[in-house]
Amino acid sequence: MSRSLPEKLAAPDVDLLSPMLNKEGDSWTADYQGLTLKTALQPIYSISHKRVVGYEALIRAFDTDNAAVLPIHLFQLPTSNAENLLLDRLCRYLHIRNYTGFHDQLNWLFLNVSPQVVTSGTQADSFFGQLLKKTGLPPHRIVIEIVEQPTDDADRLRETVAYYKKLGCLTAIDDFGAGHSNFERIWNLSPDIVKLDRKLLTRATEDNKARQILNGIVSLLHQSGCLVLLEGVETRDQALMAIDAGVDFVQGYYFRRPSILLEEISTRAADIDRLLSEYKSQSLVTSDPTHQLIHYFSDDFREAIARLNEGVGMQQACLRLLEHPAVSRCYLVDDKGVQIEDTLISETTARSLDPRFRPLESTTSADWYRQQYLRQALARPENLQATTPYLCITGAYMCVTLSLGYYYRGELRVLCCDLIANSTRGISQSG
Repeated sequence: MSRSLPEKLAAPDVDLLSPMLNKEGDSWTADYQGLTLKTALQPIYSISHKRVVGYEALIRAFDTDNAAVLPIHLFQLPTSNAENLLLDRLCRYLHIRNYTGFHDQLNWLFLNVSPQVVTSGTQADSFFGQLLKKTGLPPHRIVIEIVEQPTDDADRLRETVAYYKKLGCLTAIDDFGAGHSNFERIWNLSPDIVKLDRKLLTRATEDNKARQILNGIVSLLHQSGCLVLLEGVETRDQALMAIDAGVDFVQGYYFRRPSILLEEISTRAADIDRLLSEYKSQSLVTSDPTHQLIHYFSDDFREAIARLNEGVGMQQACLRLLEHPAVSRCYLVDDKGVQIEDTLISETTARSLDPRFRPLESTTSADWYRQQYLRQALARPENLQATTPYLCITGAYMCVTLSLGYYYRGELRVLCCDLIANSTRGISQSG
């Protein structure tokens, strides 16, 4: 049975919204209540990868004189839940239209969705799935951000977030640490990524105790299985603070401002190399306890290093390590913490790679100096090190890293090996 016009307006579908979009050169715009809407993108960077891994889509509105209209004024225009839903869907449609023609065809697109809009829809609502099918954008390139707003229907919010996950999208909680975004929401929604509210960073800039709390929150979120993004980074000191806090991703004016000139947005890494160099010069190597895994893998590690010193390639040198069912990947790092070549992945891991985390897979020239296992291996060559379980950024799973510093033609290098954390228990007990 076809829906009436009021029903269509209450839950506008892709076909109803399509006439509101217009092609202008290489980009798309949208018409809304006499305003012209445009997409602005702000890059999001991985500190370890030293490059862009995604972009947040932001809406920009202009009146008939092409004067900018503040976003807060734009979102005050809807006067009902139906109008809120229409504006929300129109913005997402516009952003995805623009992103499908964007020059970067690898990384994530972060899309904001209000909990009030989410919970005003129905469980059977398939708008977003229709939109992805129409535009051809793979769902694993989408990160759905639930922005910080109250909702009285936590169950509906959880169900709708599960809908996006079922589609194959990643999910994120925005503005964590402010208002209604807290650990209760983390536990209820199990997001893949958590975006920390910039107020946490502002307070940490002014108060050392708040800085320790920031570091602790990042650690807790990692233990909860979430990758962490710090937004609102505006100064060099704040960027260094983000590095020290251990966040995975950064976003803010210090790195790049949002831009509606999409064709001019560069994927070139911001000033992360120099930031990491400064961080390294300020850091001190601390002790790391010995773990039972060291004894178990010691012979395989030393055999691999002996073969590397003979000039054998990484693939052959690490063959025995990569054949072990607990081993996920091996990689080589120089004395500055920079990866020498791309990571070797075991066959077991290669078969189970999650396409949603493809932007993180390539780690050529990645900088791992912030990792304690790396600094400890550099400080104590010839001594195999092992970590406690932590969240691996290249696949967002819990892992244990073994690392061993050795000399190759007079230069200090570190061979690293990641183990899948839940596969090491039996090894540790027998080791």
